[in-house]
Amino acid sequence: MFTFPQFDPVAISIGPINIHWYGIMYIIAFGGAWVLATYRHRGIPDQWSAEQVADLVFYGALGAVLGGRIGSVFFYNFDRLLDDPVWLFRVWEGGMSFHGGLIGVLVAFFFFSRSIGKGFWETMDFIAPFVPFGLGAGRLGNFIGGELWGRPTDVAWGMVFPHVDQLPRHASQLYEFALEGVVLFALVWWFSSKPRPRMAVTGLFALGYGSFRFFIEFFREPDSQIGFIAFDWFTMGQLLSTPMILGGLILLFLAYNKPAKLLAS
Repeated sequence: MFTFPQFDPVAISIGPINIHWYGIMYIIAFGGAWVLATYRHRGIPDQWSAEQVADLVFYGALGAVLGGRIGSVFFYNFDRLLDDPVWLFRVWEGGMSFHGGLIGVLVAFFFFSRSIGKGFWETMDFIAPFVPFGLGAGRLGNFIGGELWGRPTDVAWGMVFPHVDQLPRHASQLYEFALEGVVLFALVWWFSSKPRPRMAVTGLFALGYGSFRFFIEFFREPDSQIGFIAFDWFTMGQLLSTPMILGGLILLFLAYNKPAKLLAS
């Protein structure tokens, strides 16, 4: 059995300025995505310019932060917003939703793609391999912040989170780091390293993330303000992941069963 090390949420203090670990992990997430995207674009310089890659990461970061925060409010914490409206802007305290961030990114990339004359799916297929890196960094941020802990367990690697209770629990943040971050990154990066039909890379990412998240929800403690939403086991995270699983399957089916000319947009 392990004990959560109780990290100080403030990584660096410079006078009155506090830099939180949560913010640092976001910088790592978007910075890493930019490095990976820059590396990948060098193999296809005729399709993406360095300027477009930088703008793409910027729009993605903007969509992820705004969508993630708004999604967290409306999917999980609407009552908290009513009690403390200013909490919406205190991003460093945590409270981000991946599914909300995904919606924000989709909207941002739709308009970005139109502005540079590229197809939406071309943009999505290019950026999808880099997203798991950011997800992995975010999950480490969740762990450092001592949030989104797992359910009680008797496994040998259970971890006590003293700020929660004295029960050994699954360190579900690390499970998500391993599956949504490391494994999904390796899978989608490998898959995208060879030419694939339009929408196939995006479809694999959606299917992979949705499946991993649905599975890990069985080990993650449901949000206290929501609990189980059906069947005494079905969580909000699983509800929001189900459309991703179905959408990923549909995209993969269309990618390999439609004429190439219909997949160019």
